[in-house]
Amino acid sequence: MSVMMTNLGDVKLANRGKVRDIYDLGDELLFVATDRISAFDWVLPNSIPDRGKILNSMSVFWFNFTKDIIDNHLITDDFNSYPDELKPYRDQLEGRSMIVKKAKRIDIECIARGYIIGSGYKDYLKIKPENGKVNLHGNLLPEGLKTADKLPEPIFTPSTKADSGHDENISIEKTSELLGQELTEQLKEMTIAIYKKAADYALTKGIIIADTKFEFGFLDNKLILIDEILSPDSSRFWPAETYKPGENPSSYDKQFVRDYLAGCDWDKNSEPPKLPDEIVNKTLEKYKEAHRKLVGKDID
Repeated sequence: MSVMMTNLGDVKLANRGKVRDIYDLGDELLFVATDRISAFDWVLPNSIPDRGKILNSMSVFWFNFTKDIIDNHLITDDFNSYPDELKPYRDQLEGRSMIVKKAKRIDIECIARGYIIGSGYKDYLKIKPENGKVNLHGNLLPEGLKTADKLPEPIFTPSTKADSGHDENISIEKTSELLGQELTEQLKEMTIAIYKKAADYALTKGIIIADTKFEFGFLDNKLILIDEILSPDSSRFWPAETYKPGENPSSYDKQFVRDYLAGCDWDKNSEPPKLPDEIVNKTLEKYKEAHRKLVGKDID
C-alpha cells in the first residue's frame, strides 16, 4: 500500500516534513519515510508508491556502510523489535521507518560536490575568476568549467538549513563564523570522507554520485551523522555509462520529476499539478533501479 501520511494514534507526532513524519518516543525518535514527494518547495498532490521504503532502505544501507568513518543515529529498522505501542501500525511502518537516537542538530547542510551542476554551477558562473581560479564559497576551482564537469577534487559547500523555503549556499568562512573554525573543519573533513567512500563504491555499481548533502548533530558531546543519507532525495545519482561532461545528465533521482514540472505550465507559486501516471511509474522505476544497483536487492 502507498503511505501518503501516517496516523499513529496517541503516539506523539514531533514533526511532519515534506517527506518524513517524525514521532517522539521519549529518549528516541521514530522516522517514517512516506511516499510523498516534493519539488520546488512544494509537496506534490500524489505519491510515488514504495518510494518511502526505498529511501529508508538506502539510508540504512549507507549508515552501516559509513559507520567506520563516523557514528550515526540509527538504532534499528527492524519492526519486530519496535516498542509495543507501535505494533498496531505495522502496515504504516514496516519497511519504511527507523528508530533513531535523539541528537542536537547542527543547523547547517553539509554538501559535498564531486561534479559541478545545479545551484553550485549557477553560483560558479556568477563569480569573476582571478588568476585563472574561481572562488566558490571558499573553494578554488579552475575557470571554464562546463555543466556536469567532474571537479579536480570533491569540495565542501555548506548551506543554511531552512525548515521552509530555500536553503542558502554560504561560504566556509561564513560557516566558521556561525559554528567556529574547529567544528567547521571537522564537518568538512567528515563530509568529504563520507562522500569519497560512497562515490567510489557507487562507481563500481555503474552510478556517479554527483553531489549529496549530510546533516550532523551532537549526542553526548560527540559528533554523529543524522537525518537521511545518500538517498535519491538528498543526492544526484547519474548512470555512469551515459555521462558526458557539458551535457545535462540523465538521473536516478527526483530530477526527473523536477524536469517534468519545469516543462509544464505550472507557475511554481500555486498548488502544483498532479503527476501523470507515466511520470509516477518512470520515477518509481528510477528509484528502484538505483536501490537495486547500490543496495544489491529489490524492495519487497
